[in-house]
Amino acid sequence: MKRRNFLRKAAGASALAATGLAAADSMAKVVQLQAPVQENKKVSVNDKIRIGLIGAGIIGHYDTQAALKTQGTELVAICDLYEGRLTQAKEKFGKSLFATRDYREILHRSDVDMVIIATPDHWHAPISIEALNKGKHVYCEKPMVHKVQEGLDVVAAQQKSGKRMQVGSQRVSSLAFIEAKRLYEAGAIGKLNMVVASTNRHSSLGAWQYSIPPDASPQTVDFDRFLGNAPKVPFDPTRFFRWRNYRDYGTGVPGDLFVHLISGIHFITGALGPTRIMSSGQLSYWKDGRDVPDVVSSVLEYPETDKHPAFQVCLQVNFADGSGGGESTRIIGSDGALTLGWNDFTLAQSPLPKAPGYGGYDSLFTFPTEVQAEFEKQYKAKYSEADRAWPKKNETKFQSPAGYDERVDHFANLFKSIREGTPVVQDPSFGLRAAGPCLATNLSVFEQKIINWDPVKMKLGK
Repeated sequence: MKRRNFLRKAAGASALAATGLAAADSMAKVVQLQAPVQENKKVSVNDKIRIGLIGAGIIGHYDTQAALKTQGTELVAICDLYEGRLTQAKEKFGKSLFATRDYREILHRSDVDMVIIATPDHWHAPISIEALNKGKHVYCEKPMVHKVQEGLDVVAAQQKSGKRMQVGSQRVSSLAFIEAKRLYEAGAIGKLNMVVASTNRHSSLGAWQYSIPPDASPQTVDFDRFLGNAPKVPFDPTRFFRWRNYRDYGTGVPGDLFVHLISGIHFITGALGPTRIMSSGQLSYWKDGRDVPDVVSSVLEYPETDKHPAFQVCLQVNFADGSGGGESTRIIGSDGALTLGWNDFTLAQSPLPKAPGYGGYDSLFTFPTEVQAEFEKQYKAKYSEADRAWPKKNETKFQSPAGYDERVDHFANLFKSIREGTPVVQDPSFGLRAAGPCLATNLSVFEQKIINWDPVKMKLGK
């Protein structure tokens, strides 16, 4: 089934469920989302997309494996600064794979059409710009940039090159987010007023204490190249393999996790971004030498636009969540809420009756008896029985298929764009509008002040 046919059928099923017609009782209904069947279309040799991977860490492996699930793709080259990852890549992807510590050698290869950039954050913008200038299509992991001022340069480089660039916050291509967007646009939750989102963790690995290989040394790790434009420091394997813990190379909780939450919010609501960001952060538990907080909270103010009313976004991350952790994004409106998981979501609808109601915790009982009676008489004359009745509450759960991988769809979107010229879901402008508020969150935390952001011009405000 082609994607448009699938979406039409899924939309019909979800609309039926949302009106309460899918079941007679008040129990939550379940809609099983179905992935579109991939067309077994042969791809000619000339149409094959050849990939170079730059950065073979955790996400680099996930991205490459997802990309290769699309027909007509091939991995031809890999770059990493730890020699062991080059060895492992050849073991995994083939001995003929070209391997190097210098990403520029990949950009100079005529047999590389596209690069996956899964490096530490401070290398995202420099390599993206250089790759675009060399005529390569780009898939760059989130956040798109390490510093706000790099963003417009990436946008300009992509526009000048004419090549395709997709930012890797992959859930915006997922079945769940596409359906959640459709429901939001159909008015399923009424008038939007607030978003509350969190990503909490409770493990060492979740707090970025990744394994360090016992053979890490200045001989096996090109540490000077890793540092790039960051301050020069002596060889330190912890900084190399746990780079997310350091502001010189990473963007902390906001750049790793808030960016996913903001990308989803922007995709579903059509928002360009907030205008004010107020944040607080602290280092509560993981005092392992890192210089970024492990607990961060932020409030972002979104102005009214032709796409949505004014609304607030409250974001929160805790890396020592004793309740066990978990992720949730609640997009809340006057009549309902969309609660997003990773690849599933729930639509809960609870619209208010037309009549305001009276009695209970109300001032009515404080009136004289005769006044109470007259109030009830006037109230019933003004509001019909139908106006006074509470609408039925509905809850519908939308689930993706077991084993569904949204990264595959995200890459499929990019490959289709490369071959057919269709728009990508997350172009550099989208990527900057997601990264900018995250970087502003860090500024707010470290400078202890409110940060203004211009979501249209994509730059810090005054």
